[in-house]
Amino acid sequence: MTKKNNDGGFIYSTNPNFKIGLQQEGAAGSIPPNQQDLRIHLDRLGGSKVVTRIVGYIGSEEELEKMGRMLKQKCGVGGTVKDKVILIQGDHREKILVILTKDGFKAKKAGG
Repeated sequence: MTKKNNDGGFIYSTNPNFKIGLQQEGAAGSIPPNQQDLRIHLDRLGGSKVVTRIVGYIGSEEELEKMGRMLKQKCGVGGTVKDKVILIQGDHREKILVILTKDGFKAKKAGG
């Protein structure tokens, strides 16, 4: 029997073969693109500034950074990746949706 605290860490285990390190490694791996469920949002920042926000990616920070660079390059704009969210300057929801679905991701527009 294992028990988790509210932070997602383990408090104790009565299983003598239980290994915390192995459990965490399996959870941190990335999943294939066709199983990713990405959402593409449009946000307004500071009045008239518009950004396209992509959320829901499960994988390493390096892969997320690589995807962010690729999307910025294909859209021809700037952006950033922080807190597991990709921010692309401007309204590029349609273009990003086509790019992600072409790469095999499950993606859809979300929000208003």
